[in-house]
Amino acid sequence: MRTITLLVISNIFMTFAWYWHLKEKGVPLWKAIVISWGIAFFEYCLTVPANRIGFASGWNGFQLKIVQEVITLIVFSVFAVWYLKEPFHWKYLISFCFILGAVYFAFKK
Repeated sequence: MRTITLLVISNIFMTFAWYWHLKEKGVPLWKAIVISWGIAFFEYCLTVPANRIGFASGWNGFQLKIVQEVITLIVFSVFAVWYLKEPFHWKYLISFCFILGAVYFAFKK
């Protein structure tokens, strides 16, 4: 559970680092890069321990990555609707269901 919690928080930081500047068109590119790197620092401070804890708990690298991608999609979906004001289409939901299928098979014994 600590792995999931840390990955969720880290993905919130990373989503902001990668996408906040899309609405802030007046910010010069160099400044957006520097600000994004500063935000991403906190993402790394959470992702590295999350992956170590998960790996030490018996998850393999593939499982960690697949779970992280699902968390990324969930966090990004909320961000895109809330911050970027983009509509959430049914086709995205269907796409996410296929990705959840990947998680199922990755953890299937």
